[in-house]
Amino acid sequence: MTQVHRRRFLRRARDIAGAVVSAVLAPRAAAAIETTKYQGAPTREYGSRSRFETLKRWVMPTRYPSSSASWTPLGDLDGIITPSALHYERHHAGVPDLDPATHQLTIHGLVDRPLEFSMKDLRRFPAVHRICFLECSGNGSQEYRGPTSENVQQTHGLTSCADWGGVALKTVLNEAGIRSDASWVVAEGADGAAMTRSIPLAKCMDDVILAYAQNGEALRPEQGYPVRLLVPGFEGSISVKWLRRLKLTASAYYTREETSKYTDLMADGRARGFTFVMEAKSVITSPSAGQELSGPGYYEIRGLAWSGRGKISRVDVSVDGGESWRQATIHGPVLPICHTRFSLDWQWDGSTSTLLSRCVDDTGYTQPSRRQLVQQRGENSFYHYNAIQAWRVDSAGVVHNA
Repeated sequence: MTQVHRRRFLRRARDIAGAVVSAVLAPRAAAAIETTKYQGAPTREYGSRSRFETLKRWVMPTRYPSSSASWTPLGDLDGIITPSALHYERHHAGVPDLDPATHQLTIHGLVDRPLEFSMKDLRRFPAVHRICFLECSGNGSQEYRGPTSENVQQTHGLTSCADWGGVALKTVLNEAGIRSDASWVVAEGADGAAMTRSIPLAKCMDDVILAYAQNGEALRPEQGYPVRLLVPGFEGSISVKWLRRLKLTASAYYTREETSKYTDLMADGRARGFTFVMEAKSVITSPSAGQELSGPGYYEIRGLAWSGRGKISRVDVSVDGGESWRQATIHGPVLPICHTRFSLDWQWDGSTSTLLSRCVDDTGYTQPSRRQLVQQRGENSFYHYNAIQAWRVDSAGVVHNA
């Protein structure tokens, strides 16, 4: 065999061998590519939402960032539980960074035995759990003087509902021994404002929780980590966060937050104080201001109702500005002092419509109209606004705050 022919033979043999190897390996390589393509991201130690989900709270612009608030996007949530990351916030001096290993809760005043509890001590007591809403008493306050906010998040977003866990406050107070002359408990937080509120002892011995868990895990720093008060049905500022001290007293302390703040100024100049309970309130979350209907046809009107007095027993909805009302469907679970879902079927004919909702709780209390509320309190108040909310749908389908 000549050298030229030998080179051709070797080249031909190499090509044939390469083809055979490729035929064998190609399916495996293709399978590997397909496997890699559909494998997805690896498992993470702490889960996070999809990059396609961008839902967030609205944070009110302020000159003092440490004294701020954020609003829950009620119109974009499902169910009754607010995700911890979207729970509304209200801070008076920012969020402290507290180490649970060194944090102490002191109980003193009119007790037999002043005591200090570490977080480990508190977790040794029998645990209790409760689904409950919290609401800032300033929720909706801007509506006292007429419609101003752009959407339901800004009108009603200072309320959220969560699954709370901790220890019953009465269990811990009983450890200290309550003296017969004690009638109030003064709670103090470990934030820069030393947030301080007076709470009737009777309420503390009823359903108040020293909460250290929210939605199945430890409280987030913004929600009072490592421990906070949870005072069901009372205005949010009573549920003092970053709790460090409880003092039993014979009377209320009349702190800054119960005199110049968190009181209701009446039309005659007098002020209502210690108006703890958040009265029944409801709001339509869809359609609501800022949203737009695509055209005439079927829509499901959806909303939330809640009451600091107990369970929601009925919700009525009007699509003609209150000229007529229909009973909405209430969706379970229906729990006391908890957000409750309602809905109503609606065929929109394309004409201008005004949507309203009003709720009734199991004590018989009925949510008032704005006119009824102003007649009772005047327009000097800022807190505890729970009037019926109106949304106007124009002929183009755009929804406005009415």
